[in-house]
Amino acid sequence: MAFPSVVGGAVWWEEGRPEEGRTTLMRRDADGTVTELLPAPWSAGTRVHEYGGRAYLPVPRRDDKAIARMGVVFSSSADQRLYLLEHGSREPVPLTPDDGASSRYADPALSADGRGVLCVRERHEDGAVHRSIVSVPLSGRGAQDPSAVRELVSGADFYASPTPSPDGAHLAYVRWNHPRMPWDGSELRVGALDGSGLSGEYTLKGGVDESVVSPVWADDATLYVASDWPGWWNLYQAGMTGQAIALYPAEEEFHAPPGRLGDRSFCVLDSGRIVALHGHADMTPSVYDPDTLDLAPVRTGLTTWSMLDTDGRTVVAVASSPTEPQCLVRLDPGSGSVEVLRRVTEKLPDAAYLPVPRRETLPGRYGAPVHANVYPPTNPDVVAEGPAPYVVWAHGGPVSASTLAFDPVKAYFTSRGIGVVDVNYGGSTGYGRSYRKRLHKEWGVVDVEDCVAAARALVEQGVADPDRLAIRGPSAGGYTALMALTGDTFACGVSLFGVTDLLGFGETTHDFESRFLDTLVGTLPGFAERYRERSPVNRAADIDVPVLLLQGLEDKVVTPDQATAMATALGRCESPYALLEFEGEAHGFTAQDVRVRALEAELALYARVFGFEADVAPLELVTAPPPTRPEPEPETRSQAPEPAGEAGTEAAGEGGTPGKDGDAGEAPRSAGAAVTD
Repeated sequence: MAFPSVVGGAVWWEEGRPEEGRTTLMRRDADGTVTELLPAPWSAGTRVHEYGGRAYLPVPRRDDKAIARMGVVFSSSADQRLYLLEHGSREPVPLTPDDGASSRYADPALSADGRGVLCVRERHEDGAVHRSIVSVPLSGRGAQDPSAVRELVSGADFYASPTPSPDGAHLAYVRWNHPRMPWDGSELRVGALDGSGLSGEYTLKGGVDESVVSPVWADDATLYVASDWPGWWNLYQAGMTGQAIALYPAEEEFHAPPGRLGDRSFCVLDSGRIVALHGHADMTPSVYDPDTLDLAPVRTGLTTWSMLDTDGRTVVAVASSPTEPQCLVRLDPGSGSVEVLRRVTEKLPDAAYLPVPRRETLPGRYGAPVHANVYPPTNPDVVAEGPAPYVVWAHGGPVSASTLAFDPVKAYFTSRGIGVVDVNYGGSTGYGRSYRKRLHKEWGVVDVEDCVAAARALVEQGVADPDRLAIRGPSAGGYTALMALTGDTFACGVSLFGVTDLLGFGETTHDFESRFLDTLVGTLPGFAERYRERSPVNRAADIDVPVLLLQGLEDKVVTPDQATAMATALGRCESPYALLEFEGEAHGFTAQDVRVRALEAELALYARVFGFEADVAPLELVTAPPPTRPEPEPETRSQAPEPAGEAGTEAAGEGGTPGKDGDAGEAPRSAGAAVTD
C-alpha cells in the first residue's frame, strides 16, 4: 500500500498483489465503494532509479457532456510506458511511445491547464542513462509521435519533483549530480514555463552541502520546501527571489529521506495551513498555522506516518504502529480526526504475540549514541527464564532508518523466543545531517561498531545471551551483517541480497548508486585498497560461524555475482554457509512463497545455531564452493532480449526496488556440499 491521492471524496492508492507478482491501483469512492482499477496482468510500477516511486496520478477528464470524471495516468511495470485509464474503462491506452522499455517515467504532476502531465523521464541508450523532465500530452499523441513528448529540462544527472505553479507560468523542480546522493546535496530550481518550454532557470535554494526536498507552491509566487541547511530537514518559505525563511526551526526532521520519487511529507491546505509529518525515524502529523506560527500535533495512536497527499481540504496518508498494520488513513485537519479507510490486512495475529518495542539510546564506541528499537521475546504461553537469544537487525540503505511500523516478521521471531534489536546505526536518517555523516568514509566500520555495541549493551543489561547473538540485514544491511561476522560477537548471520565486494558493486550496480561509495568509502582509484579491506568477500577467512545468503537472480542493484562470490570465498575457507537463490526475484523479494521460504530458512539457521527445535525444515549448510553457473547462451536475432520493464512490481520491505512479474515462485537454487555433523 503506497502513494495515496485524494480528490474530493475519492481516494486512490497503489496496492501490492504478492500472490500475483504485481501492483494494482485502487480507488475508494465517497460512498465507501472500493474498486480495483487494473485487472491482471496489468501492473503499475516504475523503475526510474531502480528504486522507483510514485507511478500514477489521478487526472481530470471530461466526457461529451462536459462532466468532469477522474481518470488515472500510470506507468506500466511490463514496458515502462505511461498509460491513461479513463473513468469506467478496463483497457488503458498508451501515452508514450513503445521504445522497448528504454524510457521510464516517474513522479507525475498535472500541468496547470490539465492537458498533460509533467514527469521525470529516464532513458537507457547505448549503455548510458539520461534523465530529464518531460511533458506528456493526455491526448495520446505521444504514443505515435515521440516528438509530442516534450523535453523541458535536461543536463543534470538526476531530477525530482516537477511542480508547475498554479498559474502555469513557472516550473519548480529538484536536481542533483553525481557523486552526490539526494540527501547529500541538491538544488531547488525555478524557471519560466510557456509554450516553447522552460527558460530563465535559476537555483532558488540548495547546493552541494544542502539537501532540498519536495517543493510545493503556496501561490503563484511562493514556494514551500524542506531543506536540511540547519542540519535537519525543516520547512522553509521561499519567494521567487531573496532569502528563504524558516517556518518552524526544530531539531527534528520534517521530511522523510528522498530515496523514492514522489514521497511527500508535507502538504498545503486551501486555508494556507500546512500539514506536516515530523519527528525522528518515526514521524507523526501536526498542523502548522503560518499566521500564528503554532504547530498543533494530531493526536493519534499510529506511530509511523508517510506519503501525504491533499486536495486542499482533507489529507490522506499511509500509517502504522507496532500493533496496527499498514493502513490508508484520512485526516481531517480541522477536527484532527483520523479515519482508517483500508488496512493492508484484516487478519491480525493475537495481540498477545505481538512484541511491544521500546526505543533505546544505547552507548556506542567512545560514548556515541546508538539509536535502536528493542523487541523482546513475546509469547503468552511461555515463561522466559534467563537471557534470551537476540538478532541484531541492520537496515538497508544504508542512508535509511528502522521504524516502529507493524512488522509481522519481527513477531515471527519474537513469538518463538528470539528477541530483535533494530539498530539505527550511524548514517541512519531521522537524527539530523551530522548523524548521517558519521558514515561518510566509514561504511563497514561505524555501522558495524554500532550494531556490535547494541548487542553488547543488551548483554550487559542481562536481557540477551552473549552466546546466542545473530545479525541479519538486507542490501546494505547484509553488507553490515557480513562485516560484523568477521568479529567475535555473533554466532551466525543472514545476508539478504547484501553487498559483498565493494569494487565489484561499483562496477555492476545501477546508475543511481554508481557513485554512492565515493561518499561511503572513498573515491577511486585512490581508495582501492580500502575497498578491498572492507569487502566481506576478502574477509571470508575471518568468518567461522554459519552464514545464510539469500539472493534474487534478477537483482540489478546488488547483482547475483555478489552472493556467489561470497559463497565461493566461504567455501574455499571451509566455513559453513547456505546460499539460496530465487529465480525471478530482484532487490527485495515480492512473491509470497519466496518470502516464506526465505523466512523459514532464516529460522532454521537460528534453530540450528541456538539449539532449539523449530516448526520448519532443517537448513542444510555446506563447506565447499558452489558449482560454477553456466554462462548464458548468446542471444541470436531470432531470440529478442526480454525488455527491462518486465521486472516491475514494487518490492515490499527494505530493499524497495522493483521485483518481477511472472515466474517469481520458482524453487530456490542451493549450492555446495553438505556439512556432516
